[in-house]
Amino acid sequence: MSPAAGEQLSGAHREGRAVEARRVFIGAGCNRVVNNVSWGACGLVAFSTQNAVALFSPLRGEIVTTLPGHKAPVNCTLWLPTKKDVLHVRGRETHYLLSGSADGTIMAWKIGSGKGEWFHALQLPGMHKKGITCLAGRMVSDTIAIFASTSSDGIVVIWEMAIEPTTGGDCKVTCLHSLSVGLKPMVSLSLAVLPGQGGYLILAMGGLDHKIHIYCGDKAGKFIKACELKGHSDWIRSLDFSLPVMMDGERHNLFLVSSSQDRTIRIWKMTSEAAASGSSLQLRKETIEMTSYIEGPLFVAGSTSYQVSLESLLVGHEDWVYSVEWQPPTLLTGDEAHQPMSILSASMDKMMMIWRPEKTTGLWIDSVTVGELSHSALGFYGGLWQPDGRSILAHGYGGSFHMWRDVGLDSENWQPQIVPSGHFAPVSDLTWARSGQYLLSVSHDQTTRIFAPWRNQVNPGDMIYWREIARPQIHGHDLNCVTFIQGSGNHRFVSGADEKVSRVFEAPLSFLKTLQQATLLKPDISEDFDNVQVLGANMSALGLSQKPIYTHGVKESSISNSNDGPDSMETIPDAVPTVFTEPPVEDQLAWNTLWPESHKLYGHGNELFSICCDYEGKLVASSCKAQSAAVAEIWLWEVGTWKAVARLQSHSLTVTQMEFSRNNAFLLSVSRDRHLSIFSIRKTEGGAEHRLVAKLEAHKRIIWACSWNPFGYEFATGSRDKSVKIWCVEDASSVKLLATLPQFRDSVTALAWMGRDRASNAGIVAAGMDNGLIELWSVSGGRASSGTQLSVACVLRFDPLLCHVSTVHRLRWRCSTDEKSTLELASCGADHTVRVFEVCGSI
Repeated sequence: MSPAAGEQLSGAHREGRAVEARRVFIGAGCNRVVNNVSWGACGLVAFSTQNAVALFSPLRGEIVTTLPGHKAPVNCTLWLPTKKDVLHVRGRETHYLLSGSADGTIMAWKIGSGKGEWFHALQLPGMHKKGITCLAGRMVSDTIAIFASTSSDGIVVIWEMAIEPTTGGDCKVTCLHSLSVGLKPMVSLSLAVLPGQGGYLILAMGGLDHKIHIYCGDKAGKFIKACELKGHSDWIRSLDFSLPVMMDGERHNLFLVSSSQDRTIRIWKMTSEAAASGSSLQLRKETIEMTSYIEGPLFVAGSTSYQVSLESLLVGHEDWVYSVEWQPPTLLTGDEAHQPMSILSASMDKMMMIWRPEKTTGLWIDSVTVGELSHSALGFYGGLWQPDGRSILAHGYGGSFHMWRDVGLDSENWQPQIVPSGHFAPVSDLTWARSGQYLLSVSHDQTTRIFAPWRNQVNPGDMIYWREIARPQIHGHDLNCVTFIQGSGNHRFVSGADEKVSRVFEAPLSFLKTLQQATLLKPDISEDFDNVQVLGANMSALGLSQKPIYTHGVKESSISNSNDGPDSMETIPDAVPTVFTEPPVEDQLAWNTLWPESHKLYGHGNELFSICCDYEGKLVASSCKAQSAAVAEIWLWEVGTWKAVARLQSHSLTVTQMEFSRNNAFLLSVSRDRHLSIFSIRKTEGGAEHRLVAKLEAHKRIIWACSWNPFGYEFATGSRDKSVKIWCVEDASSVKLLATLPQFRDSVTALAWMGRDRASNAGIVAAGMDNGLIELWSVSGGRASSGTQLSVACVLRFDPLLCHVSTVHRLRWRCSTDEKSTLELASCGADHTVRVFEVCGSI
């Protein structure tokens, strides 16, 4: 793969015209696995989102890129140099990132942190037969790194990576050693350089057998088992070696911290001493008080013996402790690194703790505790230190990040920070608000989210970052489709889920005021705040209906005592609808930004699949999964009364997508039955009149997508047969095929048509494919009245680094009242991401 042109801009394969696509925003959640997040010495955080590796900048709180290449979900990541390799980081412009996936593949990436360049370096030889679960490594020189990988196949592999010190150099990876650990695989690893030895390494591994296995080896990679550490009573989930700590004046001690599903953390001390005779060893043991030393195993590496002892047992978490990490070392004057005696732990009890020894007694205590108070959270999968130790980051069960920074001057004061957010399951649909101010997406993670550019109030000219500003719906079923209700009035949307019911939501007052803060715009006259009586919404007990909180009832609800009755599923604490003056963090999003539900639309017999609204905001069309003509009906609902006013019959299988023509005269539908249908629609006093204008078999395979030309009656269809066809409705009674675009490289799963020039009937059709890639095609002419031929040409193929890594589910152009030179395109896909692109150039 060739390098991208830069972090921000990519003018992928240009054909004829200088058209460029720029990444504006990526929203993505984190895969729900342990070990998948890594904070590099370069300052970037790497994490996995479905089959991609995403990089985000903690300073800007935004995702800067996603790296495609893996064919299966990514489980773990590792930066080289690591945060502990402080001596090898200075002046380094190039950093390397390793990622391991569920199919046993390990990939190496080269990151030019200074220039924002990302390269796919190489794919490692396939040594593992099953998913990679953990990666651990260290730099042993400026150009050599040793790292280990473990898999659920019961194999631990030791690798050597030779890194060229120059920016343009390449890396070379060789397999040094393979260790078989038996039927119970290892799920955590840590690698360190032994103190007092020139070339010996120590590898700790832990897993399902409740023991910590210690291996020693040299730089050649030949590792032999040294000892076992027993004490934990459940799976070992995390291991981390410190840097050697100078104690007792001269002696270097290495510390290992371990955490387990038994809810405890253990700190092991490894004291080095020259290999001695048995008598002197016995004498040394007798001089150590039992209060500070619990006898452990002894092992020898080279000419040095190491005594392992249990330094401390930390008990404080109430659930599985998934991760522990030593605070990264700091570089003192000269070439000496200082290892702070400080440990960060993260647990499924929704808490992160920083443990430090007391100065007087030496006993380890939790000096800092931070956590998530949201009722929808299910704990943390991991916690990480920033390289300078000033910030800590957690990732949770809900794919969310949580970051705290110590902003105190004299004493510690850990405050929440803004981090990227997004869905943690396939994103099935998205839509722009009718004003184009924000983007609404729905996902199989059972949430609806709103993303918007947040403008800086202090310095409005500063860079604008996109943020998640609300989570209107948190549901108990996978969400499949969504549409905004067009026309005037308050912001409203309709969403469809696996529960066979469509639900209507209306923006509360708290959201309208937050949106005003985000956009720095005055509200429209139609959105008069005084007319909105609902301040927010409360979550329901089963995650279905969201009850409104009224403005006149805020005081009463805030002072009511929710503990006046026995605990039950109904005694969920009241939400606190909030007007945000700065982007909300995860706790606030999950609880205080809900929209109230105003109506339910019953009628469909199966799971909702597609939904759309006309451009006047009077009719909503919906369809569901179907295997018969009776179930494949399209239902029309009247906005306001929410009555079913028509049932359109044509298809025999699931209607995959629908769209009204811009003047609302026609409804276009496409289906799994390979047919397209055109209905003429006319709104009447008592409901809606409809007539089937045309039905024809349009493609050889499932038709996934359709889109109207905003300027006329031309429309496009895209299919699994890898083709896009352009059609036209003639004389309101028939459909004519105008053109078939050249064969695409994969199934076409999403289409969006943007009008550019009404006079020449020119526009751009964006096409998204099953492989995640996006193409732009210019379309012009083709009107029967003018007699011009239809002209089509591919103007841009997006760089793969900008695109999704799996199926594109939806493409939407941002509503634009003027014919600007810059356009914005939103996309969502099966890779859990929502993306916004800026397309500029002479199209």
